[in-house]
Amino acid sequence: MAAPSITVSETPLVLYTLRRADDALILGHRLSEWCGHAPMLEEDMALANMALDLLGQARELYSHAAKVEGRDNDEDKLAYLRDVRQYRNLLLVEQPNGDFARTMVRQFFYAAFADLYWRAMMKSKDATLAAIAAKSEKESAYHLRHSCEWLVRLGDGTEESHGRAQEAIEHLWAYTGEMFEVDDTERGLIDAGIAVDPAGLKAQWLKIVGGVIAEATLELPSNDWMQQGGRIGRHSEHLGHLLSELQSLQRSFPGATW
Repeated sequence: MAAPSITVSETPLVLYTLRRADDALILGHRLSEWCGHAPMLEEDMALANMALDLLGQARELYSHAAKVEGRDNDEDKLAYLRDVRQYRNLLLVEQPNGDFARTMVRQFFYAAFADLYWRAMMKSKDATLAAIAAKSEKESAYHLRHSCEWLVRLGDGTEESHGRAQEAIEHLWAYTGEMFEVDDTERGLIDAGIAVDPAGLKAQWLKIVGGVIAEATLELPSNDWMQQGGRIGRHSEHLGHLLSELQSLQRSFPGATW
């Protein structure tokens, strides 16, 4: 019998922490899908290591969310036993890998934000979140550097690599605006000094992204329309397929241990 889905008491701090944990878990899973399929062995290892970094972030955040909630949920239940509408990750991170250029552009957009975000979160009045941020920022700095180098390499490479990189930018750009959105749930945490206002990071993010895109001889889209919905549980069709794979073992063999 398949394991049933859990319920979660989504207080503002629990919800805020779950959103960041879901970002890390889903993007980490996407990167893990490259294991054994990357264009060269060195990159296979690099993508796997970045996936492990994100999984480590997710574990710490889920554990904190479970502790704050104070019920019988733990990191495994939060990761594996929620329905698709209970996940609050950014739409950007659930988008399929596509070709290597699309994966790198997705990683670049997210890492440029995550590096700024975790650096700011080191000042959070929530001591646990501040400690997670201090560790995560070191990882996100590497993720950003790695994806920057690849974006320049692809954009300023062959005609084929340039075209694929530009197509990836145009496809994924509409998913970047959600990173800077804030709802009433987060506003109170921002005012209390627990959370970071992402709107304050946008100008620096655009500067970083614009600089790298220009160096790569690529262009940012002029369209400013943005997709939304991930933070409130409205996802693309891709997340359901991802979760069916991610949750299959736990759902089929509830409570299984090695």
